[in-house]
Amino acid sequence: MSYSRRISPAAAPDADALTAMMAGIGMNVAAKPDVDANIEDTLYFASIEGMDRDDLRTLSLVTQWLSVHLRRLNADRMVRLISACPSERVRIYWKAVAVWQAKDRRLARLLSVYRGPQIDLLPSGTDFLIRRRGEDPRFMGGPLRVPAGTLREREADILRPEELVARHPVYRWRILVGPTYRADMLAFLERNPALSASELARLAYGSFATAHEVKRDWSTFATPCVDGQPSIRGKSSMGQDIN
Repeated sequence: MSYSRRISPAAAPDADALTAMMAGIGMNVAAKPDVDANIEDTLYFASIEGMDRDDLRTLSLVTQWLSVHLRRLNADRMVRLISACPSERVRIYWKAVAVWQAKDRRLARLLSVYRGPQIDLLPSGTDFLIRRRGEDPRFMGGPLRVPAGTLREREADILRPEELVARHPVYRWRILVGPTYRADMLAFLERNPALSASELARLAYGSFATAHEVKRDWSTFATPCVDGQPSIRGKSSMGQDIN
């Protein structure tokens, strides 16, 4: 069967599944963590909850996650997801993120996903709240007006990188080799070396060419242990034993 690459997930998760996904990528919510949750899918659907369904708690968590873990975001896939998103409000939020995180040039393409006037996050009361509290400094100068204190900033809401590494296999590989499709594929192969290149590409939303290359490299890099499972020989970019 031929492989046709897709960027968007096949279906949206229900509320319980999304909560588990959020817990899986390091957001402190009351749910059993889905440690296999795709990072970009989770942020995408959580931002929809925040912007289209006025779930400010969820939007606060997405924003705080980005402040802690933005370096580990697969920006190419996130940009593709948001560029194709039918919700204008969601596109406005992600453009606001790109303005806030202007030093991360990987997000520059998000600046073009919305070209309209500035809008208010809240349905009413924004002018009064801004006069009283000021604006959230993270969103000043962007397309989204957010009164200070509307989106909670609390370090305890998000796992630290050293904690998330222990929970989320894909995040661990993104630490080791960078936030790429390749890193995600390596995480999937670590768990299931029998995956075909097409299966690997679908799981990671990547290209077949990249998946084929990763499969080839994995067969060179991994050697069998006594129990038949792969054992990785070598050092990580941080100088630690990868296995």
